[in-house]
Amino acid sequence: MSDARTVTDEEVLATVARLIEAVIGDEFLVETPITRDTSFTDDLELESIEFVALSELLLDHYGETVDFIAWLSDMEVPEIVGLTVGELVDFIASCQS
Repeated sequence: MSDARTVTDEEVLATVARLIEAVIGDEFLVETPITRDTSFTDDLELESIEFVALSELLLDHYGETVDFIAWLSDMEVPEIVGLTVGELVDFIASCQS
């Protein structure tokens, strides 16, 4: 029997929300809870430097299996502008399976 367990989307979402909070601060999130539909650009107003900080935290937490920067680099600008937390959760989940 394998020791590996499947990580649920809810667990990934909770982790991503915690990491985003570490990047942008919890004061902003008091009125804006992070959900799968939360937009990085419209809702969280993340700037490029904050994306870099988030990618470093993702690397620290998940290791090299979640290459956020490489994933972003395959996207067109409109895709990045419209990126949601749910899309990131799905990407992380796909890397974990």
